[in-house]
Amino acid sequence: MLVGQLAFLRRQGFEVVIICSPDGALDEFTQREGVVVYPVKMNRELSPLQDLVALFHLYRLFARLKPQIVNAGTPKAGLLGMIAALLAFVPIRIYTLRGLRLETTRGWKRRLLQTTEKIASACSHQVLCNSESLRQLYVQLGLAKHAKTTVLAAGSGNGVDGARFQFTKDQLKQAQINRAKMGIARDCRVIGFVGRLTKDKGIIELVEAFEQIAAKNSSVHLLLIGGFEPGDAIPESTVNAIAKNSRISVTGLVLDTTLYYSQFDLVVLPSYREGFPNVALEAAAAALPVVGYRATGTVDAVQDGITGRLVPIGCVESLADAIQEFIDDPELSRRYGKAGRRRVDKSFLREKVWQAWADCYRQHLKKQGCEPSIGTVERHCDAA
Repeated sequence: MLVGQLAFLRRQGFEVVIICSPDGALDEFTQREGVVVYPVKMNRELSPLQDLVALFHLYRLFARLKPQIVNAGTPKAGLLGMIAALLAFVPIRIYTLRGLRLETTRGWKRRLLQTTEKIASACSHQVLCNSESLRQLYVQLGLAKHAKTTVLAAGSGNGVDGARFQFTKDQLKQAQINRAKMGIARDCRVIGFVGRLTKDKGIIELVEAFEQIAAKNSSVHLLLIGGFEPGDAIPESTVNAIAKNSRISVTGLVLDTTLYYSQFDLVVLPSYREGFPNVALEAAAAALPVVGYRATGTVDAVQDGITGRLVPIGCVESLADAIQEFIDDPELSRRYGKAGRRRVDKSFLREKVWQAWADCYRQHLKKQGCEPSIGTVERHCDAA
């Protein structure tokens, strides 16, 4: 999520420290970014005893390190990080909102998540939202005052590396080989999905929409880049429909999805909620049109009628129609894809987003009377 950004901040004169749950890929990441990491186990779900232990460890770290800035993100790390930073009298406390999990919850769980969001927000000096629609929803739900929230640049937490998605001839040749290995014919139109295979990501409707399209067109294939997850699991009937359909392929977890975009003809993002979806940016960088739900975050990442199509959340027929439109008209796909790439180049290249973060930190430091060149940034990532 933060690839390249932390190394950029170091080059800008910041000392960067990561505090997050232990993770197998963490060593490689921290070495590449050149940052120090302190592991603190934080469970993703509610766990009162372990949460108190994590809070204590965070407080002790802040009291010892005395950072000038703490930037905490994700629901659990954001809550614990902001409370610990307040208790340790950290002078600048930033809560980064990358999405609103409570959007798709009901009952006691929704009320609990609302409470934790209010606490995290109250403990912070500023809430940085990944997109304008996320900011508006956060304020509308009464989780923070409008003046306390902001969106950096045009949105997104890390931007996109445009050069990664300008594929060479060798990469395109390899993509054709990979397609053949998966049994995808050369003349097939490939519908791509990248993400977790869960209910919240709209996998149920995506499979239903594809079945409608495939019943009328034998030259389409659905390529799902991601793995099934027990949390928010899709029903067994959908799992079986995927397994039985020879024109649906599932890769499982993929660490680097870049080359798969060269195999797609369009990308579908039927997520019920997002902060600012990286997948939509990556698709645009690869000059691909995007079909998605008119959901929080997605409405910022996809320009309806310009870089893709947005349809009502949960409407299988509208989703199928929008996908079919791009399948039937390759020239429309190319036009929308080029528009998406132009938008990425203008507003979402990662260096522009990184600079916005650096400027934000410097502004906070200046208000505190500190020299920006010696600022310390603490960032929390909930990897549990």
